[in-house]
Amino acid sequence: MHPEQLKSILVRVQKGELPVGDAMSALAKIPFETLDYAKVDHHRALRCGFPEVILCQGKTPAQVSGIIEKLAAAGGNVLATRASAEHYSAVSATGLAVTYDEVSRCITLRQQASRRSQGTIALVCAGTGDLPVIEEARVTCDIMDQRTASYYDVGVAGIHRLLAHTEEIRRARVVVVAAGMEGALASVVGGLVEAPVIAVPTSVGYGASFKGLAPLLTMLNGCAPGVSVVNIDNGFGAGYLASMINRMAESASEAQRP
Repeated sequence: MHPEQLKSILVRVQKGELPVGDAMSALAKIPFETLDYAKVDHHRALRCGFPEVILCQGKTPAQVSGIIEKLAAAGGNVLATRASAEHYSAVSATGLAVTYDEVSRCITLRQQASRRSQGTIALVCAGTGDLPVIEEARVTCDIMDQRTASYYDVGVAGIHRLLAHTEEIRRARVVVVAAGMEGALASVVGGLVEAPVIAVPTSVGYGASFKGLAPLLTMLNGCAPGVSVVNIDNGFGAGYLASMINRMAESASEAQRP
């Protein structure tokens, strides 16, 4: 259940507009709802600030559509990652106004009005081959109401392409960097900016990159401070973490206002 929905129910009970019994029925599915193949966590938005996110990989189209229907009924925004065209087709058949991004392979459903952040998350990737990963991060940030700026195909092989955007990237509150091959881009960016950097190793590269292991180790062993690393190809994890950092920074900023 979305926090605004819960608040509305409580306010209506307080005003005497909603009988307690009806409120109990509405809240009966908190904190989770059991399906034959999943336990849908309706309490996630209250605990963590965003509803449960669905990893479609390994799930059938029918399972994905069933979970999304239950989450959508709670009134919040919905994000599903690693979705195929078959997953999207099954969800679309439910009549929900979902969208599918073919590059990131994400299904999204926006039901809450967007409240864009003031601070910006910079999304930086080394090459065009890294787009599926960095776009997964972008879609995640977008559905979490974060303002983003993209700087793509700025790998270290042509470092002047990155340096041309240094001042813009430095204005970001958080930076997400996706890179394959040797993964050097994260350390370079980390040495240029004050903001925290979230590095995402991608599985792009020739054999000795070991499907992302080489950039993962490079990023973990990088000398630039302020760089954290998520798992290989985990654009969602990077986007989610960046969104959390930006949200907390904005909350702190608002608390300091007179």
